[in-house]
Amino acid sequence: MKNSIGRELPEYIDGYGKVKPFKGAFVNMGIKEKTSVKIESVTPMDNKLLHSIDEALDKIDLKDGMTISFHHHLRNGDYVLNMVIEAMAKRNIKDITIAATSIFPVHAPLVQYIKDGVVTGIYAAYMSGPVADAVSNGLLKKPAVMHTHGGRARLIESGDLHIDIAFIAAPTADGYGNINGLFGKSACGSLGYAIADAEYADKVIAITDNLVPYPASPIEISQMYVDYVVKVDSIGDPAGIVSGTTKITKDPVGLRIAQMCAKAMEASGLVKDGVSFQTGAGGISLAVAAELKEIMKNKNIVGSFAAGGITGYIVDMLKEGLFRNLFDVQCFDLEAVESCATNTKHMRMSASMYGNPHNKGAVVNNLDIMILGATEIDTDFNVNVTTGSDGRIMGGSGGHSDTAAGSKLAIVVTKLIKGRLPIIKDKVTTVTTPGESIDLIVTERGIAVNPKRQDLIEKLKKSNLPVVNIEELKNIAEKMTGKPKPIQLSDEIVAVVEYRDGTVIDVVRKAL
Repeated sequence: MKNSIGRELPEYIDGYGKVKPFKGAFVNMGIKEKTSVKIESVTPMDNKLLHSIDEALDKIDLKDGMTISFHHHLRNGDYVLNMVIEAMAKRNIKDITIAATSIFPVHAPLVQYIKDGVVTGIYAAYMSGPVADAVSNGLLKKPAVMHTHGGRARLIESGDLHIDIAFIAAPTADGYGNINGLFGKSACGSLGYAIADAEYADKVIAITDNLVPYPASPIEISQMYVDYVVKVDSIGDPAGIVSGTTKITKDPVGLRIAQMCAKAMEASGLVKDGVSFQTGAGGISLAVAAELKEIMKNKNIVGSFAAGGITGYIVDMLKEGLFRNLFDVQCFDLEAVESCATNTKHMRMSASMYGNPHNKGAVVNNLDIMILGATEIDTDFNVNVTTGSDGRIMGGSGGHSDTAAGSKLAIVVTKLIKGRLPIIKDKVTTVTTPGESIDLIVTERGIAVNPKRQDLIEKLKKSNLPVVNIEELKNIAEKMTGKPKPIQLSDEIVAVVEYRDGTVIDVVRKAL
C-alpha cells in the first residue's frame, strides 16, 4: 500500500506489527486516551536507596523480553545505558527492547549485545555512530522504530510503548527519589525527555552520582514516581553534552544563507513584538539566530519565547531582553545548563509539553518561526534527516517533524550541495518530515517557497529576495554535480519511521 505522500509500505512488518499509513499531518487527531499506570505503594518503613545497579536488579522481577528506557540528556557523555545493559547481560537476560530517547557513538557497546541477542529491539528519535551502523546492516532482530520527540511521549502515554523499567540518569537526587538535572558534577540541565518514562513505567530506577540530603531542590521528577535510587561513581561526562557544532558558522556561503533567511523571516511579517522562535545548534542555524538578534535589537522587538534544545547563544538573547522566556526540553551546551539552574525565566518542559500532538496543546503549536536542517529535500518539499546519501541511518527526526507541524513558518536552511552531492532530489531516500509542514527552503542560490503558501510567495517577491522554483534549485545543483545514481536498496526493512501521531511515514531498507 501507499501512504498519502506516495511511499510504498507493507501492510504488516515482522517484528513491528500492522502498519498504519501516514495520511496527513493533522488527520489522526481528536479524542485520545492515556493508558493506566501500575503503582506500588511505599510505607514509611521502606528504603529506596540502594548501593549498586545489581542490587536494584535484584529488587525487580527481571525477565527476558522486557522493554527498558533511558534518556539522552548527557548525549555523547552518557554512561548509564552501557552500565545497565552490561549488568543485565551478565545475568543472561535476552530479548531486551531499548527505548532510548536517542543513541550516540558512546553507546557502541550495544553492538555486541545486539549480535548476542541480548538486545533485539530499539526505539529512538535519533541514532548515530556504531549502533546506527549495526541497525543499517540488519543486525537488529526487529526493525528499529524511529519516532519524534513528541511522538515518543505520545507512544508512552497512550500505552503503545509500554516501559517495564525506566532507568533515569539523575545528576542530582535525594534518597527518596526527587531528581533534577541542574546540579552536580554531571549537571545536564532540563530532564524533559525522561518525564514520560518516570510517570508511566512500571518500575523507575534513578541512578545518580550526586546524592544530596532530602529534599533535593528544585524537584523536576518527583519521588512519587521513583521506586529506587542507586548511587554510582559517575553517570557520565557532561563535556559530552556538546556534540556537534554549537558555534556560528564563519563560512561565507553559510552566512549568505543565514542573511537571506533572516530577510525572508522579516518579509513574512512574523518578526514583531511577541515573536516566538526555535533553531537548532548547527552553524548556519545559529547564524540565523545571530541575524534575527540584530533585527530585533534594531527594531526594539521583544519576543515571547525561544524554545527547544537551548544553546548558550539563545541564553544570551534571553539575558539581553530579546525574549521574555525560554522553554527548554534539553540543554545543548554547558552555558545553557548554568542558565537553566539560575534563571527562573529559563523554564524546563517535558517532551509531551514540547511536542506531543495528542495532548491539549504542545509548545510547538505556539511557535512562529522554526529553523530546520536537512540531509535531503525533494521537489515535494519532503525532508530527510534520518538517512544519509548512502541510505544508512545517521540521525532521526528528534523534534524536526514536531516543530515543522506546529510552527507558522518552518524554514529549512541548507547549502545546495553537500559532499559533492545535490541536496534537492526528485525523491528523498527516507521521508522524515512531510512536505506539507515545510514552508521555505533557503539555499545560497535562492529561496524555494512551498506552492501552498501563495501568501509567502507574494510577500517575498515584494522584498526582492531571489525566489525560485524548487525544480530550478534541483537543476542548478545537478548541473554542478551531475545527477546522482539511485541508491540500491534491498527489500529488508531495518527501521520503521513513525510520524509524530504513530502512523508510518516511511521505512528504512537495508542498503546493498
